[in-house]
Amino acid sequence: MKQRTFTIGDIHGGLKALEQLIERLKLSYNDQLIFLGDYVDGWSESAQVLDYLIDLETRCDCIFIKGNHDVYCENWLKSGETNDIWLFHGGKMTIESYKRYTHKEKKRHLQFLEQMRLFYVDTENRLFIHAGFTSMHGPAKEVHESNYNWDRTLWEVALATNKFTDKDSVLYPKRLLLFKEIYIGHTPTTHYNVSVPMQGCNVWNVDTGAAFKGKLSALNIETKEVVQTEPLCELYPREKGRNSTSHLKI
Repeated sequence: MKQRTFTIGDIHGGLKALEQLIERLKLSYNDQLIFLGDYVDGWSESAQVLDYLIDLETRCDCIFIKGNHDVYCENWLKSGETNDIWLFHGGKMTIESYKRYTHKEKKRHLQFLEQMRLFYVDTENRLFIHAGFTSMHGPAKEVHESNYNWDRTLWEVALATNKFTDKDSVLYPKRLLLFKEIYIGHTPTTHYNVSVPMQGCNVWNVDTGAAFKGKLSALNIETKEVVQTEPLCELYPREKGRNSTSHLKI
């Protein structure tokens, strides 16, 4: 069977959705999964999501991109460092999920987070990155590493340029010409009242709002088939996720 490659959007502590998505994908032994980051912060099972992914990596071809929320969790596991912004945007639920974890188990998660990629380019020149990059020479030449996890200008440029199809024009954004396709998370499509992955030029946004009231999505990068879970607010009916801060973007 021909290998399929799915890229998967932001999970934000929703283990039930992750399990449901993997089941619905009906994976074959040679399929590949590329996760776009933000595995933690939101629903109540952030630590358990990392456990699941560590195990999944032993059974599947997986690539893990690091998101901005994963950086927060990594710093906390490394030094105990917290800040009010992180705690307000899901960090408190992440810390709660570690209540019964030993030092050894936390260290295992720290090593897993530290080994994640900041971006990945496949053999077809397709870029996978959590947020974006600002360098006109591509992410490898990025001056500020935090842009991999935080930048929104790439997505904003892609949306603004979406109807401008003349790639030979001097006005066409140079960043978008560097790669055949670009896959990102970070900015929920539900902010635009869209419940499925969105396309702007050659950029695909696969974060469909799983941190809030949306679904967790996987996108087949060849066929553009979308596989989704139930809304996470239905899978966690007694929780709020990050809905109380849905108007704030981090």
